[in-house]
Amino acid sequence: MSKIIDSLIGHVLGDAMGTPIEFFNRNNLQENKVKEMLGNIGQHKEPIGSWSDDTAMELATIDSIINKKNIDYDDIMNNFLLWIEQGKYTPTNHAFGVGRACLKAIYNYKKGKPSLECGTNDTQHMSNGSLMRILPIALYSFSKKLSIKDIEILTNNISSLTHNQEAVRLACFIYVMYIIDLLNGLSKEEAYINVKNRHYNYSDTAINMYDRLLKQDIRDLKINDINSSGYIVDTLEASFWCLLTNSSYENTIIEAINLGQDTDTIACICGSMAGIIYGMNSFPSRWLDKLEKKEYLLDMFNKFDKTISNI
Repeated sequence: MSKIIDSLIGHVLGDAMGTPIEFFNRNNLQENKVKEMLGNIGQHKEPIGSWSDDTAMELATIDSIINKKNIDYDDIMNNFLLWIEQGKYTPTNHAFGVGRACLKAIYNYKKGKPSLECGTNDTQHMSNGSLMRILPIALYSFSKKLSIKDIEILTNNISSLTHNQEAVRLACFIYVMYIIDLLNGLSKEEAYINVKNRHYNYSDTAINMYDRLLKQDIRDLKINDINSSGYIVDTLEASFWCLLTNSSYENTIIEAINLGQDTDTIACICGSMAGIIYGMNSFPSRWLDKLEKKEYLLDMFNKFDKTISNI
């Protein structure tokens, strides 16, 4: 199995582990840690093994790249509409847990707004709705061997479909470059050194928001220092902290989901990174066997892998 597929399955498996306990209280989770895949509980009450909007939007992006053989912003937005209105790319044929910023952007597009102008510029509510779905762009950029400048432009544009704040675009770029470094064979520690040393073509205001990740060492923080909300800075910090302070895929995901709050997104982001590092053979079969529509996912991910390898 390729590292690209390892990453994609690692993403969706983390999502499915975190979805049932999204918004749960950390203190309660820490007292009785969740270590198994659950279902039919929590806010969404979806069947066991169900993934959320994070993976649905990722699948919509992947399907567009497979069909168009390139990046087509309008086609991606059309697929987002199919997701919201027809339940495409979902485990149970209906969309749930759709973020407000994503919903507004998609309907901006439906009303005729240009794709790259649909995303929010609201700096008061900078959420993780583009970070959670941008993994395919990292994989595409790696396979195409794009220059760092082209990766930056593409990442910014894909984020801007729903989230056009500079700090959100920066978070996406940090994550995309980290994924690419892992795919290039760097260890998670070596790739983190690159995160800290890389030059970022973003404003000081945006860069300084990530001081704890970029200028300090995120590994030095304790669990009570880590916030796990949907705020973009919290999500990126929590994802890197879970990855860098654990030594297996299973423990990384268990750590992520038991932080509480935005469990699905943090688990899918660190799951995508851990998937590359540890590989699918490290994924607990007791989780993987319960994943909804597993064959559908593997088929799409294999098609995507072949498509980006031949573009």
